[in-house]
Order: sequence, then C-alpha cells, then structure tokens
Amino acid sequence: MTITKQDELDGLKEIGRIVANTMQTMSKAMEPGMTTQELDQLGRACLEREGAVSAPQSVYDFPGTTCISVNEEIAHGIPGTRAIRHGDLVNIDVSASKDGYFADTGATFRFGAVKPSLDRLCRDGKRAMQIGIAQVGAGKPLSGIGNAIGKFADARGYTLIRNLASHGIGRSLHEYPEEIATWPTRDRRRIDKGLVLTVEPFLSTGGIWAEAGDDGWTLYSEPSAPAVQYEHTVVATDRGAIVLTLPG
Repeated sequence: MTITKQDELDGLKEIGRIVANTMQTMSKAMEPGMTTQELDQLGRACLEREGAVSAPQSVYDFPGTTCISVNEEIAHGIPGTRAIRHGDLVNIDVSASKDGYFADTGATFRFGAVKPSLDRLCRDGKRAMQIGIAQVGAGKPLSGIGNAIGKFADARGYTLIRNLASHGIGRSLHEYPEEIATWPTRDRRRIDKGLVLTVEPFLSTGGIWAEAGDDGWTLYSEPSAPAVQYEHTVVATDRGAIVLTLPG
C-alpha cells in the first residue's frame, strides 16, 4: 500500500497501536506453566475488544489468533499445549486488521534468565531491526535494508534466515512489493513515498533457512540454531520511516 491521504495514515496507526498493545499485553502476562494456547486466547480477547480481526486466521486460515514460537520454533508456531518455562525464548507475532487496514508486529521475549549468548542475540536482533528501519525512506533502495542488516550481522558473527522476508502491507497482510530481503541483495527497486512495509530480520547464530515442521505451519532453523525476530510496520516518508506499530 502507498499512503496518499491522512485518513489512511490514521487508520494504519490505529491498527498498529492495537497489534502493538496486544503483543505487549501478552508478553507481560506470561507465567511459568502457562500454555501458548492460553497466551493466544489473551491475544484474541485483546483484538476482539478493539474490534480487530486476526490476520493469519482471516487471510490464511491459521489455527490460532497469533503466532507463538518457543525456542527451536522460529516462526509461525501454532498455539497449543506447550507450557512456557523459565529460560525460554518466546516469539510473539501479532498481525490484524481493522476497517480495511492491516498491521504486523513481532518480538522475541526472554522469559526469565537466559544464557548470555541468547541475551546478546536478542539485543542484537532488535538492533538489526532498527538498522533496517533506518534505511527506509522515500527514494531509497529497497536493497539498502538487507545490505545494512547483513553488514551488521556479519560484523557480529551472526547469520540471517534467508527465506523469511519483510513485505508490503496495508490493505492486505502481504502485498507489493511482496518479499523484501533482510539480507544482502542486488534488488534494484526503490522505495516509493508513502510505501507501507514491514522490517523484520531473523537473526541467528547459525541458521540459514526456515523449514516447515510436521504441522505444516511451524518453522524451524536449518541448520538448527537459535534465531530471533523483531518486527515493526513502517511507512516511508521524505524524512525517513514512521513506525506505525507503537503501543499507546
């Protein structure tokens, strides 16, 4: 989607606020022994209270309201009977729509104390997203996002999952410019003023690809290695990126 009017920006900020608040509420509610299904039910209640509709459910018939991925699960985890334990990395990905506008956000949360290497991975994963967002602006190359993130990852000794990309969003969950690499590429496309997109690198300590598990949804790192994801929905302007998925 390319924004051309103020009411479009307002609509996107509204759904952005809703998904951000939902994710934060879920992250703060985690308790030892709580199942991912119980956590997902809380997310569903938050969205319903705001009149929002789960995007993965409505668009792809996903068997959950939100995607919750724990430890070896790096994305698209189905909420279920898995209990959350101290030391877990829990990725919460919330995407939803309201009044025809879509927004998408996600983050990996440390539940209790984690290994120093995982703590560092989380901090650097968030930084990688911020570095990518800094490359968003009207007229800038789309490849600048992945090239900047790739330089950071290489310098810190990380790999990037190379088949989980950022994407256009706005009037649907995934739209033009479709896949936007968060790893180095030679993509020649430019960012149009008003373009709405996600920035969501998957930073890993060795993983290169995401492979689907037996349930057809949950994705795992290949080779097997910890991976984290941080995601915002943003809009490109002449002055850089406006982050739409902020709590408030």
